[in-house]
Amino acid sequence: MAEHRSMQRAALLDAARSLLSEGGTEALTFPALAERTGLARSSVYEYFRSRAAVVEELCEVDFPVWAAEVEAGMASAEGAEAKVEAYVRRQLALVGDRRHRAVVAISASELDAGAREKIRAAHGGLVAMIVDALRDMGHAEPRLAAMLVQGVVDAAVRRIELGAAEDPAAITDATVSMVLRGVLG
Repeated sequence: MAEHRSMQRAALLDAARSLLSEGGTEALTFPALAERTGLARSSVYEYFRSRAAVVEELCEVDFPVWAAEVEAGMASAEGAEAKVEAYVRRQLALVGDRRHRAVVAISASELDAGAREKIRAAHGGLVAMIVDALRDMGHAEPRLAAMLVQGVVDAAVRRIELGAAEDPAAITDATVSMVLRGVLG
């Protein structure tokens, strides 16, 4: 029974990712979740009390996976500058990933305070990954620089997701150049 519930919950989260990546937060409704999973609408409420609860669980499940991928990219880089570059490149490489599209849709939505706090904490963990590298590069305020770097990365993510005229690789290269020149300058 517990295994069945776990599988149903995973199916609901997967359906939520699909709905968010295909249609944004407006698409994430309990009737749509029920339809995607073959469950009765009332059954969806047995797993999640609200849309915000679905969002919170997606954050709990998907942010750590995303962060681990960024961290792995940084771990394979040699030297502080290469680590910062890996941080930027890995995040931008993940833009096409369904989990990322769902996280972006979630971040853009109107959420309750609990969900917003979880997103802030997850982003804070991501930003914390490059503080040491920025310190090693000699930046006087590495925490501030890390937050600004993430802001540039977030702008590049939005540019890629908009289907900008530029190739995603060109956006990535320009972002890396801007970040490294800004940190070193």
